[in-house]
Amino acid sequence: MKKEKKEKVELDPYMEELAKGLQAGKPLIGEGGIFTPLLKRLLEASLDGELEAHLAETRDESKNRKNGRMGKTVQSSVGDFELLAPRDRNGTFDPQLVKKRQHRISSDIDRQILSLYAMGLSYRDIQQHLQQIYGVELSTGAITAITDHVLPAIKDWQNRALDDLYPVIWMDAMFFKVREEGRVISKSVYSVLGVTCDGEKQVLGIYIGDAESSTFWRQVLHDLQIRGVRDILIACIDNLTGLADVIQDMYPATDVQLCLVHQMRNSSKYITNKDLKPMMQDLKKIYQATNTEAALFQLHAAEAKWGKKYAIVFKSWHRNWDNLTSFFRYPVALRKVIYTTNPIESYHRMVRKVTKTKGAFTSEDAVLKQIYLAIINAQTKWSGTMFAWSIVRRELTEYFGDRFSNADTVN
Repeated sequence: MKKEKKEKVELDPYMEELAKGLQAGKPLIGEGGIFTPLLKRLLEASLDGELEAHLAETRDESKNRKNGRMGKTVQSSVGDFELLAPRDRNGTFDPQLVKKRQHRISSDIDRQILSLYAMGLSYRDIQQHLQQIYGVELSTGAITAITDHVLPAIKDWQNRALDDLYPVIWMDAMFFKVREEGRVISKSVYSVLGVTCDGEKQVLGIYIGDAESSTFWRQVLHDLQIRGVRDILIACIDNLTGLADVIQDMYPATDVQLCLVHQMRNSSKYITNKDLKPMMQDLKKIYQATNTEAALFQLHAAEAKWGKKYAIVFKSWHRNWDNLTSFFRYPVALRKVIYTTNPIESYHRMVRKVTKTKGAFTSEDAVLKQIYLAIINAQTKWSGTMFAWSIVRRELTEYFGDRFSNADTVN
């Protein structure tokens, strides 16, 4: 039986050169990378096509023609190169693929890397994805360099001007492991989520510090003041020691509401499994009451039943009572917005969804990049106003008067 003769695969000169580069083990990207001249040739050929189309369109109006090329250095994710862009005699050619003053190519690979990084994929996962889809091998350093492109945007975002007034803000911290000087240490990421006068949620800022403390929160609030926040109507917080005092020192007119869910959660730490369900049902009656007097009645009833066994629980409720029950002052729709820190905890869950696979981040910048990209994704999901905001806006106007209505008109 005759063996079939194998067909010889014909390659054009450049593809042959590319194949030889692969066989020689040359890098795909970066200095000396074999994909860099390929991108250069593709772009130059495309620009030539754009110029030909432009000359054809203007041929009847003038005697416009080609007028050589002008070189410029272009940066791309596969390496820097000199692009020879074609010119026309009349100077009317305006290329769209690579514009006249453009010096960086925003490639599909760059966008893919940022998108995958935003979804929480590790560098190794991103490398495997790019290898499978594009046949491109990127080093960890190259991926870091591409994701570092968001750092200037983060700096601008962190320093952006804020509104004069936020009707409600929520304050809470997350904790991440970061490698620092050969050690893995825990870092606190302080988050401030606000709702505007128009009912839109915004992350006002993210700040990285050591263990969560009221002292650092003072710095956070000072930053908000510098960026233009003149007034906050209501601040919703957990019961971190000293935080309520810091808020009222920095913003004396602000009402502080401690999160009742946090209070319940902290109470449950001291309750045995046997008593947990019935006692928690009794404690829920406190914040389900219609007013402060009814809530205090329910607290006394629960304390009469459980106080001897769980004195430490009720000591906490009494100590925090004023800030736990401040929400009873407000109309019903507004109460639902502020009695817990659920909005910021929901935002934190979105962040943790993309960071849960990370054992430890390589730096604080790595944490910032990941969270910032998660925030960008969150903002797209927060389009529109908070539920029933028209009712809440009316109640804010009725309760806070000019403090809200004047700022609402300005904003």
